[in-house]
Amino acid sequence: MITISVDCMGGDHGPHVTLPACTAFLEQHPDAQLIVVGLPECFAGYTHPRARLVHASEVVLMDDPLEVALRRKKDSSMRVAIAQVRDGAAQAAVSAGNTAALMAISRYLLKTLDGIDRPAIAGQIPNAKGSGTTVLDMGANVDCAAEHLVQFAVMGSALVSVLSGNENPTVGLLNIGEEAIKGNEVIKKTGELLRAASAAGDLNFYGNVEGNDIFKGTADIVVCDGFVGNVALKASEGLAGMIVDFLRKEFSRNLLTKAAALAAYPIIAALKKRMDHRRYNGGALLGLRGLVFKSHGSADALAFGFALARAYDAARNNLLERVQARIAHAAPLLVPADAST
Repeated sequence: MITISVDCMGGDHGPHVTLPACTAFLEQHPDAQLIVVGLPECFAGYTHPRARLVHASEVVLMDDPLEVALRRKKDSSMRVAIAQVRDGAAQAAVSAGNTAALMAISRYLLKTLDGIDRPAIAGQIPNAKGSGTTVLDMGANVDCAAEHLVQFAVMGSALVSVLSGNENPTVGLLNIGEEAIKGNEVIKKTGELLRAASAAGDLNFYGNVEGNDIFKGTADIVVCDGFVGNVALKASEGLAGMIVDFLRKEFSRNLLTKAAALAAYPIIAALKKRMDHRRYNGGALLGLRGLVFKSHGSADALAFGFALARAYDAARNNLLERVQARIAHAAPLLVPADAST
């Protein structure tokens, strides 16, 4: 059985979303069980034979300062859920709560892997190929040295190889142009290190990519700092919503456009599904000594279910061991950036 711990209080909607998502997930995955963590009063009437309820007395709010979440709320549902992974009771944890708090608590309880300076958030953005481009970092590290970006590339390669079955995924370095001479000094140095890592067989470096390549699916993985990655994520979500709203309004103007919409419905439905960011929900916090997945705070039950499924796939396919193996192989190139500055 794959066991996942769930912070059912996290996010904008809390148990109203997480509990129905947990039930749906368990029905779809008969070899999974959940440890559901939350305030006692939130579990009224909730039961499932493969869900164990664990009580917490506090909740990390979306606007809680980091000091409050990490130092004062020591019995929060988020912390208790992550502790299940640390203690070996669960193979992965999922939360839709405060991102900064989730990263800080996860790093404090689980610690980072040898050879990794900073954990990163790896998520997916829908692309034109009908799949998702894995982007990291998506917000955990605003300022990154070249060595950090190489570490992200190694960890992202392990993630994609596990979740997609592609043992040699391509890695693109987000830049303002494809040419190796473009970019700032950090990007240029990162490119040199990634080419060396590719030559050593640690990853498959495609080269520099531009922002539109994320949506084209030019490379399986795109590496950037957390500031840029988070902006790209939010922009993609906004673009998808804008296109769907535009089509809905245009096709409802009059009887003629409504008839056209009816004829084009299969195409519109396929486009909406492909661009639905909920299907790509669930960012992996890579670089920790345990598996933690971050759901969007605004996720509905469908989206949160995808985050649970992503954590399940990662645990079932031994993502943590795969990341450790890749890091060990690339160790000569993973010079700790923080220690050298």
